[in-house]
Amino acid sequence: MKVGIVGMPNAGKSSLFNALTKAGAEAANYPFTTIEPNVAVVPVHDERLVRVAETVGASEVVWDTIAFHDIAGLVAGASKGEGLGNQFLANIRETDAIVHVVRTHVDDSVIHSEGSVDPARDIDTIETELIYADLEQAERRHSRVVREARGGDRHAIAEEAWLAAVIDALQSGRPARTVPVPDEAPDAERLLQPLTAKPVLFVANVDEGSEEVPPEVAAHAASHEARAVAVSSRIEAELGELEADDAAAMRADLGVGESGLDRVVRGAFDLLGLIAFFAAGEDKPAQCWHLRDGLSAWHAAGEIHTDIQKGFVRAEIVAWDELVDAGGYAGARDRGTLRLEGRDYVMRDGDVITVKFTP
Repeated sequence: MKVGIVGMPNAGKSSLFNALTKAGAEAANYPFTTIEPNVAVVPVHDERLVRVAETVGASEVVWDTIAFHDIAGLVAGASKGEGLGNQFLANIRETDAIVHVVRTHVDDSVIHSEGSVDPARDIDTIETELIYADLEQAERRHSRVVREARGGDRHAIAEEAWLAAVIDALQSGRPARTVPVPDEAPDAERLLQPLTAKPVLFVANVDEGSEEVPPEVAAHAASHEARAVAVSSRIEAELGELEADDAAAMRADLGVGESGLDRVVRGAFDLLGLIAFFAAGEDKPAQCWHLRDGLSAWHAAGEIHTDIQKGFVRAEIVAWDELVDAGGYAGARDRGTLRLEGRDYVMRDGDVITVKFTP
């Protein structure tokens, strides 16, 4: 999964990126520090997998990963080339979801491109630029598709009508996600790649010691079917430089609970409706994958390896906590909590799967 971190200049994007990845992206006190999008692949830790690995005697733990893209700050007029312009809007199109960092903390030593801290204004600035960029893209696509629609192509007719509705929505200030994709043209959204159709996680960059999302950010997220979390990018960046035990002690002193990484990663996965599933065996790696909620054991097999999916016969499934409680596969089998399931079994969060397949 690719997640783009966006926001106004000096909102705390690169500091958050540093905290999430320890990659050391430059985070200086002036706009447009990030000239090329920094990309880092981060392991997604899940304590449940550690417990499973210990229970079955796995050789190692292999985490799933998430790719964070630190994209330079956008300013008013970016869709028309202001600041660093469309170059970075194109970078956002390549991501699956958007983490929108909003500065809510007050620090006179950190300049603001608009001269003052105003979360509602800053959110509106970013969203307006994304809407303008989508509108330009949709109008270009519409002018091409309308010619195909005149030829009577059924898919083109459906796509043209959808694009017209998207353009109307964008001109009214509404995001593309508010316009359902027609069944007759299921690829329409993929072909357009609208920025405002991507799921959004708002990250309020709060003052030190705060874990509450400010009301104006929370209200905006709720009204736009988005999610919001609070993180102090500065504190998280400092904690990211410490060893795990020292970081935990500092969190306790500051009264900060889970890490910014955990909040942002959990928020991103919730945003995309993903669940975790595991595979582990004695003297074999214990691994974690993520899958869209509602998909089957056959789809899970494909996440592990396409050859396993092609040769799928059946799957042994057990909930991670039932496996741990039973002391392993043998105990779970004796208790009847280890089950044989077919390809249509709907995976649940925390399932441990062993796929039987024909090579």
